[in-house]
This record gives sequence, C-alpha cells and structure tokens, in this order.
Amino acid sequence: MAQEIERKFLVADDSWRTPEALASGVAMRQGYLCRDKARTVRVRLAGGRGTMTVKGATEGFSRLEFEYEIPAEEAADMLEKLALRPLVEKVRYRVPAAAPAGAFWEIDVFEGENAGLIVAEMELPDEAAVFERPAWLGREVSRDPRYFNSNLLAHPYCAWKEEERGGQ
Repeated sequence: MAQEIERKFLVADDSWRTPEALASGVAMRQGYLCRDKARTVRVRLAGGRGTMTVKGATEGFSRLEFEYEIPAEEAADMLEKLALRPLVEKVRYRVPAAAPAGAFWEIDVFEGENAGLIVAEMELPDEAAVFERPAWLGREVSRDPRYFNSNLLAHPYCAWKEEERGGQ
C-alpha cells in the first residue's frame, strides 16, 4: 500500500533562494478531476512529464497515495478539457534537508490565482520522524485544509483576507 507522510510549512523568508535551489525549479500545472473529503484525483504536467495521482483522506500527517506516469499529451488534454477550475500553477524548488539523511524540502511558489503563497513540504518515512527546521521555515500548516492544493480551487489564495493568510 502506498502512503504519503508529509509535513507542510509556510516559508518565513527568502534565504532558501540559493543559486542551487533556484536552478532546481520546475514549473507545474495541475488540476483535479475529483475532490471530496474521501479522495482526490489529480493530473499534473511538470517538466514535460504527466502524472495522475489518487489520494485518500488525510489522517494525522498521512494519507494513501497512488501515482502513475501518463503521457504528457494526455495530461495536457485532461487539464484543458476535464479539470476543475482554476488550475493550480506553481514552480517547485528542491532544497536539501539537514536531517533526516537524504531528505529534501520541496518549496512551492504559487502563481496565477494563488500568487503570493509559498509553502515548503517534506515527505517523511513515518509520522514520528525527526527533521531539522531551517531558519527560513515558518508556521506549520500540515493540518490546515486551506493549504491543501485541492482546496485552493474553491478558495484561491488571492481571495483570502489578510487575517486568513497567517502573516505570510
């Protein structure tokens, strides 16, 4: 069984923006074919690669996740013809983490309807895994459903009031 264990944080400042991090950036467009409390079905086009991902409901920091590569042309068609609107657009950067060994931070800089939102995520081997918090890491939002990419469709970041943004 495939399981995703992920922690998500706001980004407090730009000190993560090293030349190496910026060189890792990949533009992504993703849309949702299904999104409800029990599951989401996402199509993504990133760096010329198409994927379809099915995710279950989040429990704690974990959820079931099944991801499959699909032809990029089919992903583009699904995004254009089937995906709910608006699409989620972002550039994802990878920054090595100090701990655990081999881990990295994925920093998503959102564009379009969600411009201004920047979050950092780390996938972990288990919910109790210890990780080092870099100085640029802000408030944890792992359990805040407003920051789930699938929820940014119904309530995009551009529509959030200042008090909803939590100081970002």
